[in-house]
Amino acid sequence: MNFLSRFEPLVGSSNLTKIENARIAVFGLGGVGSYTAEALARSGVARNGTGKLILIDGDTIEESNINRQLYALYSTIGRAKTEIARDRIANISPSCKVTAINSFILPDTFYEVLGEDFFDGLDFIVDAADTVALKIFLAVEAEKHEVPIISAMGCGNRLNADFEFADIYKTSVCPLCKVMRTELKKRKVKHLKVLYSKTECTIKQNPPASAAWVPSIAGLLIAGEVVKHLFQPEDFS
Repeated sequence: MNFLSRFEPLVGSSNLTKIENARIAVFGLGGVGSYTAEALARSGVARNGTGKLILIDGDTIEESNINRQLYALYSTIGRAKTEIARDRIANISPSCKVTAINSFILPDTFYEVLGEDFFDGLDFIVDAADTVALKIFLAVEAEKHEVPIISAMGCGNRLNADFEFADIYKTSVCPLCKVMRTELKKRKVKHLKVLYSKTECTIKQNPPASAAWVPSIAGLLIAGEVVKHLFQPEDFS
């Protein structure tokens, strides 16, 4: 009995094969992305064949991360998030093929760091990045290369994890969504699936305050949506 024996009955063996062969990139391994990456690994992503889990983040663990980020412990302070993710996944799904890219990615260095063929063969992109410029860039390039993407919107300054999936142009209230709508409209992006909350933040503070359960719930919801898309692409909208 392998570690997926309790998951396979939910999806079926043929769909599990699709999951195991998936090529998925996760940008950002903070409060949202760390939980997304781990849930993808625990679902069997990239265990076989052409599968690959590409994890991209240039940051290291700080003490202030401990309240909300999966990889953040006192024993990991100072370590690269991508390295911790790679090591944890190796202990969860030893055959999972992980590419850990410890680099801060910006639009003007994107292809220099990741290569001109980065989008070729990708099945999905998870945008859990903090940088608005990168989020906009990913939305533009994903649409251009016809790669499905989900972008995480604001999770900070909230005590309630009342998230929902929507097209960016159908969102409201969330300040980050407003910025994204404006910028993507300028760039003629037709569609971007996001996870967001349409309720007001609990407080307004910069840098944002954060509760342990809010970004983690967002990350797990995104992972679930990605996995389901791999064998139910017709439901992705």
